[in-house]
Amino acid sequence: MTQAAPPDSMPDNHVLILDTTLRDGEQTQGVTFTPAEKSNIAKAFLQKLRVDRLEIASARVSEGELLAVQRTTEWAQGHGLLGKIEVLGFIDHTLSVAWIREAGGEVLNLLTKGSENHCRNQLRKTLKQHVAEIRKTLAYAHQQGLRTNVYLEDWSNGYHDNPQYVYELVTALKDEGIEHFMLPDTLGVMSPDEVFASLSDMQERFPWALFDFHPHNDYGLGVANALYAVKSGIRCIHVTMNCLGERAGNAALAEVVVALRDKMKMSLNVDESHLSTLSEMVATFSGKRTAANAPIVGEDVFTQTSGIHADGDKKGRLYHNPITPERFGRRRGYALGKMSGKASLVKNLEALGIQLVEENLKKVLRRVVELGDSKKTITPADLPFIITDVLETEDVQRIRLLGCSLTSGLHLKSVATVRLEIDGHEYNEAGSGNGGYDAFMGAVRKILRRRHVECPELVDYEIRIPRGGHTDALTEALITWQIDGKRHQTVGVDSDQVMAAVNATLKMLNLRFMQLKTRRSEIAEESAA
Repeated sequence: MTQAAPPDSMPDNHVLILDTTLRDGEQTQGVTFTPAEKSNIAKAFLQKLRVDRLEIASARVSEGELLAVQRTTEWAQGHGLLGKIEVLGFIDHTLSVAWIREAGGEVLNLLTKGSENHCRNQLRKTLKQHVAEIRKTLAYAHQQGLRTNVYLEDWSNGYHDNPQYVYELVTALKDEGIEHFMLPDTLGVMSPDEVFASLSDMQERFPWALFDFHPHNDYGLGVANALYAVKSGIRCIHVTMNCLGERAGNAALAEVVVALRDKMKMSLNVDESHLSTLSEMVATFSGKRTAANAPIVGEDVFTQTSGIHADGDKKGRLYHNPITPERFGRRRGYALGKMSGKASLVKNLEALGIQLVEENLKKVLRRVVELGDSKKTITPADLPFIITDVLETEDVQRIRLLGCSLTSGLHLKSVATVRLEIDGHEYNEAGSGNGGYDAFMGAVRKILRRRHVECPELVDYEIRIPRGGHTDALTEALITWQIDGKRHQTVGVDSDQVMAAVNATLKMLNLRFMQLKTRRSEIAEESAA
């Protein structure tokens, strides 16, 4: 049998990334990817994010899983990427191998028992019996033209409880044509020091072997353990996007990649500029929202809340760190609320193309702080309306809802009749859709077309009880829009959730018309000049 390449065949400072979002990540409670979703994620991870290896499925799970792998491998074959796709298989002689072959795969990641406890009490076998069955499956896999890696399941506990078992297992598999021995901290029990010591020992004892490390996050140490694995000499780390995985999940892809680059000066192939967009993609398909404060990819991680911080940024980037939003295709934001200062307000007004004299700026800031103090959610798109209220002007109220009728029924499309006033002119239109809000937007789009205005793209839609709860049964709609390549969030509040969304939409429409007016004024000034 051909043995794996020696560890020194790769530059000392280069680390490979195996992403297992589509396999281990799909073991998250409540997460299932459709064949189309799995295929699209795989394509993005390989082409845009450029991960080195991609574990996309477990063999013999379902017909849907088979279809997903077939779609992905067919595409990968045509793009020269098939060798990067891997599938988890089991010690079942021909069955997993046959499934992977039918799916079009080339790489088997064989699940073996890395602890004596699992071998004896789950399989009811001796190490000798287990090795014999592993060899049998590996031999058939090689006969069928598959490349092979092995997982030593529960390796962290196995090494702790009886390292001799682990040593004998690896030694017994030395000449079986295995490319990577993959060492998982299956239950997330290790500390960084334990990771460093145990992996250093494994590499010293078996210099001929290529070891991967597969961390889990039960103690919140997944990323730290990944760094200590690399510190010990490991050059392939397993991760998932958004920390998906069973229980507390796996080590987060974005955090591992950025920490390895910045803190350990390691070389990686991953294109970090796509981390945020692909995190969103996985969140959408998985149905698992990413925490707003999740490092690198969270919605709020590049938002300054304190007015002092905003002022410091204005005076010389005093509160910036090496994790800059521009690295990840993001931009810095400044929150509006009771802790806002003048600098935060000015930054948001500048983004909207609004300038206020000092006196008016103070009035608007005072109202922003008052609203924040009463737990109101304030977004930049609210500022024109706050300005209108505080300065007693009608300038931004270009669109008013004069009437709206919504009807819904069982097994029937919803219908909306909408009457809007725009710049003093009335427009009436009807629309239909899947639900009251979709029908409302259908009518709105018709009205906007009559005004030759493109409707902004709806990116995200969330209904919730306002912070603090128990507020007269009100609901709060938070809608994220894409306008001219930038994202804006608007908030609407009403006792009816559809009307809350309607109110949020009216804020967006007024913001859009205000921006168009500002743009036309700028063009006119340039022409006059």
